[in-house]
Formats: sequence, structure tokens, C-alpha cells
Amino acid sequence: MQDNNNQEDGKAWQLLETTLKDITKEQRSSRRWGIVFKSLTFLYIFSFVIIFMMQGKGFKSQNSEEHVAIIKVSGVIAETEEANANAIVDSLRKAFEADHSKAIVLAMNSPGGSPVQSAYVYSEINRLKTLHPDKKVYAVASDICASGCYYIAAAADFIYANPSSLVGSIGVTSASFGFVNLMEKLGVERRNYTAGKNKSFLDPFSPSKPKEVEFWNEVLNNTHLQFIEAVEQGRGDRLVKDEKLYSGLIWNGQQAKKLGLIDDFGSAGQVARDVIGIEEMVNYTSRKDPISMLVEKLGVSVGKGISQSLQNEHTVLQ
Repeated sequence: MQDNNNQEDGKAWQLLETTLKDITKEQRSSRRWGIVFKSLTFLYIFSFVIIFMMQGKGFKSQNSEEHVAIIKVSGVIAETEEANANAIVDSLRKAFEADHSKAIVLAMNSPGGSPVQSAYVYSEINRLKTLHPDKKVYAVASDICASGCYYIAAAADFIYANPSSLVGSIGVTSASFGFVNLMEKLGVERRNYTAGKNKSFLDPFSPSKPKEVEFWNEVLNNTHLQFIEAVEQGRGDRLVKDEKLYSGLIWNGQQAKKLGLIDDFGSAGQVARDVIGIEEMVNYTSRKDPISMLVEKLGVSVGKGISQSLQNEHTVLQ
């Protein structure tokens, strides 16, 4: 009987020890989660304050007096990027329609992007200039204004840049890869079923077909001609006749000025102050509101916090 009692006492102590360990682990886990969410709460309250403080820095956001409208075109020009046609056009319309804006400056720093998006903005600038002939458009390049970015700039009345800015790249490119030889080495068989003999046009897993390449070059050449026509329409007789002008080459600001691709040198602030004659600048660039920015960043960081916490929990349990 005594042995049985001892065994039962031992089991009871083991159960109690296991329960205490589980409670301890649960408390550790709760503390970690508490630290994670308290840290995130503090971080985003702090970020929210910083965002609102930044609203008052740089260009002014009010437009109650005579000013120059600034619109930034930064990064790749594409539908899914910040520099997309809808956002730029929305900014342009607001700037042109504002009573106190006397001129528009496009502060540009982009390697280019979609010819469709660029053409959309180019056409809209010309339309708005017709509706508001008293408001001039100045494109000002900083580090780079190439390809689709220059497409847009060509619609401006004047183009400025830094002597070291990269300007031009008036051309069209389309790049891909061919995996035929690699597939043969790996012993992979390509199975591609289509309706329409050209549906698998330029398939990277099939041998290149001369007729398809010829047709695609026609498409690229046609798009290139559209680009050239836009540049010539915008720049007119300021362009120097040079066979390399539309070859896709890119030049620095000094070279671009000699070719007539830009009019002069200057920054956005210098153009507003010294050329337009108005020091007040108002930023019309479309951007996400601070709440949306905060929610997006919060979602990312919460995911990271949960992931990290689960990793820590996994390590402790082992």
C-alpha cells in the first residue's frame, strides 16, 4: 500500500511539474506577444507623428497665393508604380485648374518605363496647355530623364537639367531569354497547345522564328517612330539634326543642350525663382494619404512581428 501511495504521489508531482512548466511557457509567450504589440503600437504612433510633421517640410501644401505648381515624376513610369499616368495626370489637372498657380514645373527623375503611360501623360499635357495657354510647363531633370521620362518632358514648353544629368535614350527596347538549349540539356520536353498559329508568338521555350522576329521589329520600329514624332513635335527646330539623336543613346546635360534636347541648366527651385520669377512653390504631386501609408506599413510590420514571435516560440519549445 505504501508503495502504491508513493507512486501516486510521484505521478501527482510530475503532473504538477508539467502543469507549472506549461504555465511558465504560456506566460513567456504572452510576455513576448505583449512586447511585440506594445512595440508596434509605439512605432506606429511615432511614425504617424513623423508623417504629419513631414507634411510641413519642403514644398508648401497650401495654394492661397501666387505660386509655381510642382509635380514630381520619380521612379519607373508604369501603371503599378507611383509614377503612373493616372496619378501624374490627376496632378496636372489640379495644377492647371488652380487659380493661383502661374506655371507648372515637372521635377523629373526617372529612367523611363511604359510607352503607353508616357504617351498618355504627353497627350494630356498638350491638351491642358491648349485649355490654359497662359500657363507654361517646365520640365526639370535631376539625375536622369531617359526614355519614357523624356517622352513626357518633350511636351513641356522648356526643359532644364543639370550639366551632369542623363538625358535622352530616345528608343524602344524589348528583351527576353531563350531556354531551348537549356531544356535540351535537362531533357525537358516543351508542350504548348494553342488555337491560332501565332498565339505562342516569341515563346522563349521554342526556337526563334525569323518571321516572328521580323514582325516584332516592325512593332518596335513603329513605336519608336511615335516616340520620335512626339519629340519633334515638342522640341521643334530646337533639335540639332544628328543621326545619333534617335539611336537610343543617352547624353549628359551638356551634350543634351548642344543637341537641343534641353534648353538650359537649372534645378526646380532655380527655374521657379530665376526663370518664372516666383519663389513660392506648391507640391501638387498625387500621393497616398498618411493613413493609407500607415496602414500598409503596419500590415507589413505586424506580419514580421508575428513571424519573429513564432520563430522565437518555436525555439523556446524545442
